[in-house]
Amino acid sequence: MYAASKSDQDKGNAFYQDYFARVTSLYSQFSEAVAFFEPELLSLPSDQVKELLASEKDLALYDHYFDDLLRKAPHTLTQVEEEMLAQASEVLSASSRTFGQLNNADFRFPTIQDEDGQTVELTHSLYSKFLESDSRSVRKATFEGFNSVYNQFKSTLASTLSTTIKANNFQAKVRKFDSARQAALFANNVPEAVYDTLVETVGSRVSLLHRYVALRQQLLELDDLEMYDMYTPLLGQVDFDITYEKAKDIVLKAVAPMGEDYVAIIQAAFDQRWIDVYENQGKRSGAYSSGTYDSRPYILLNWQDNISCLYTLIHELGHSAHSYLTHANQPYVYGDYSIFLAEIASTTNENLLTDYLLKEYTDPQIQLYILNNFLDRMKSTMFRQTQFAEFEHFMYTADAQGQPLTADYLSQTYQALNEKYYGPQVNSDSLIRVEWSRIPHFYYNYYVFQYATGFAAATYFADKICQGDQSALENYKNFLKSGKRYYPIETMKRAGLDMTQAEYIISALDVFEQRLNEFERALAENHLSN
Repeated sequence: MYAASKSDQDKGNAFYQDYFARVTSLYSQFSEAVAFFEPELLSLPSDQVKELLASEKDLALYDHYFDDLLRKAPHTLTQVEEEMLAQASEVLSASSRTFGQLNNADFRFPTIQDEDGQTVELTHSLYSKFLESDSRSVRKATFEGFNSVYNQFKSTLASTLSTTIKANNFQAKVRKFDSARQAALFANNVPEAVYDTLVETVGSRVSLLHRYVALRQQLLELDDLEMYDMYTPLLGQVDFDITYEKAKDIVLKAVAPMGEDYVAIIQAAFDQRWIDVYENQGKRSGAYSSGTYDSRPYILLNWQDNISCLYTLIHELGHSAHSYLTHANQPYVYGDYSIFLAEIASTTNENLLTDYLLKEYTDPQIQLYILNNFLDRMKSTMFRQTQFAEFEHFMYTADAQGQPLTADYLSQTYQALNEKYYGPQVNSDSLIRVEWSRIPHFYYNYYVFQYATGFAAATYFADKICQGDQSALENYKNFLKSGKRYYPIETMKRAGLDMTQAEYIISALDVFEQRLNEFERALAENHLSN
């Protein structure tokens, strides 16, 4: 952790780059040395292992660990088969690496004219930036120029994606799973019903997104709406500069509904300097929360005096508080939390901030900006990630049924799905049809749905906490302390949320509808809508 943090502090410092390389090598040696344990244990009859556990009281702490380990037995192959599969892993993952190489190193994107008339070569980061431009001609040139590269290589990209899907379907079959999805969700013991419930429930409420999209078209005063119009700010930028010192005060007030014990953790983060705040030469870009079981949490920021960084700060503090409470309340073996639950604490904090800002700042422009910010975040997470999840499952199912995943087949299906989610107001008969070809998450094997389920769970909890539901608050805090002591679904049930049912998703979508109503009313009151 020390080597990694010092390395990120200054990527140009060779001393800590060397430290990080050395400790990474040492960890690799350690992992190799202990790799025998789980396969050897799984080679024993499960009844024998359970008898040993029952006879040794000191092993009672590890009951869940062994339960999680033993459930892998039916899907663990013989030693020879496991070795063969391990040796084939590089080949089976080759298409994913090929995509990464093409996407990150080999593709060259065209140049466009930016808002100042300067010639700029498009990159991945500039693509996102220019889609937010106030100039529609810049947005159009960005969208068409960037996606034309993927369209040019769509057959190759269909091949890399199809091969990755075939590899995952193959490995699931070899390990005696019914499907690749079952195999992927097995790692966290998540029922497939969670996935289906998300897609079905969000799909039943896409009319809300259609309504928001129609409002976007109205506010932008466009006769025709394109997908490159989905990201530009509706009301321009708001004058809402926030210093870091002011941000600390806002954050502490925003999390006040969580109670004094939680606020004390956030205060400690500020007082004990958990946070590397400002940008400096050589520092890694972006933001994250990290740390180890026996260290304080560590947050890397690149602070700017704006509302976006305010949300980033409270988001990363949510991660850090989650880690702090898990480490303080769980032994090492359970002192982490599942990726399936990882974004709940951070996004709950974001929602608490939204609620606080809407109550504290009565300026109409700031109110509209905050509401728009929430609606756009939910559009991008709840709706867009569910769209990705639906398309991903379609691809795996089609391949398992013998359907060739050609570029045309994938593009036709993606276009129809895009129209389903964004509605008739948006032109889906455009280069958006090849968007599937540039999404790296489709190579992650059933990963994207967790963004949407996590956002829905966070919205559910934040809504109850803001309403003063003390029982929900205590349940939520117990979740933050649970780590990996239970399976993720059981952890959530203990917190009062059954993620196999639709209620928490419906609740989150209800909040979206409520915020959309508020947004429309505020627009009307300020004479900004027709």
